[in-house]
Amino acid sequence: MLNETQQLKQLMENSRQPLIIFGGEKSDDAAAAALALRLFFKKQGKPAEVAASDYVAPKRLSFLPEAGAIRPTLSHLQKFILKVDVSKVKLDTLSYDVKDGWLSIYLTPKEGRLTKNELRTAQTGFRYDLIIALGAPDLNSLGDIFHNNTDLFYRTPIINIDHRTGNEQYGQLNLIELTASSLSEIVFRLIEKMEMAPDEPIATCLLAGMMSQTGGFKTPGIAPETLNLAGRLMAIGADREKIVRHLYRTRSIAALKLWGQALANLQYDREAGLVWATLTRDNFIRAGAEASDLKDLNNELVAGSPEAKICLLLFENPDAAEGGTRGWLTVERDYDARVLVAAFQPSGDKKTAGFFLPNKNLKEAEETAIEEIKKKIVK
Repeated sequence: MLNETQQLKQLMENSRQPLIIFGGEKSDDAAAAALALRLFFKKQGKPAEVAASDYVAPKRLSFLPEAGAIRPTLSHLQKFILKVDVSKVKLDTLSYDVKDGWLSIYLTPKEGRLTKNELRTAQTGFRYDLIIALGAPDLNSLGDIFHNNTDLFYRTPIINIDHRTGNEQYGQLNLIELTASSLSEIVFRLIEKMEMAPDEPIATCLLAGMMSQTGGFKTPGIAPETLNLAGRLMAIGADREKIVRHLYRTRSIAALKLWGQALANLQYDREAGLVWATLTRDNFIRAGAEASDLKDLNNELVAGSPEAKICLLLFENPDAAEGGTRGWLTVERDYDARVLVAAFQPSGDKKTAGFFLPNKNLKEAEETAIEEIKKKIVK
């Protein structure tokens, strides 16, 4: 009976083309850890690919090695094969056309005739022989990449890596480390289990992921082991100053203006430890900002204010074509964001959850969300 480390080695060493995928909140930590694994496999001559449903890499991660390699969809998973027995009937020409959504293939024999008895169909196996899922509490959180390719996930071994509670342990091998600071920390230990020392590009990805997830090691409860691992990564060559410059010193003027409008609208319920703000579509237009510019505001409020235990942002999508109201909820470790807004079918994880209220204007969404969160807090 193989132990966990032996199973891990066997799966990763036997894989010829792994797929690395992340879901849930699609954090910078998950993206950085995925790129580190891609580089790890690349050093072994294995063409690993990285994907996340509808993912668009933020500019702040552009400094990471191969940051542009993360794909938003999967393609060319299998090949369909049409076989023709030409041992007795030789072919003269082959042609095809597409009409009304149908592909027609024309086979013309040199002499005699072809019948259906000379035809066979076949299908290759899947392109990927191993899936490594990062930060996905369940398969549904992987989005369309899972929903559009369910056979791939049910027929391919999965290594499931996470550090959050609530993971459904859907992998053939589940590396769930609740005391780890980040996915990147777990991946660092995984690479070492494979008896391979990270090089400078891999170390840069891993340190960036750890710093992103911990707010530059400012979140409470950082273990000495985490700081020790960070020190080892810097000793390998990870450039901490470069990481800080790209992750924390890249706020655009538009983002700062939008933050200012959000903070001006901030409301606070001291008893519940809940702060919230609302932003209209006009707020985005005046600031010249996008929804992604709000990404770190909740994290900054939770990390920087001891009174803010639960932070909620509600906003109208800057895209005028979409109605309804979007929300982002971020909580400190005593709460579970997904539980607090479970009624709204959220995505994300225990720390941060996103949701959409399609039939609510901003005021209605504010009343509904605040009422639901307070009700859950009381329970």
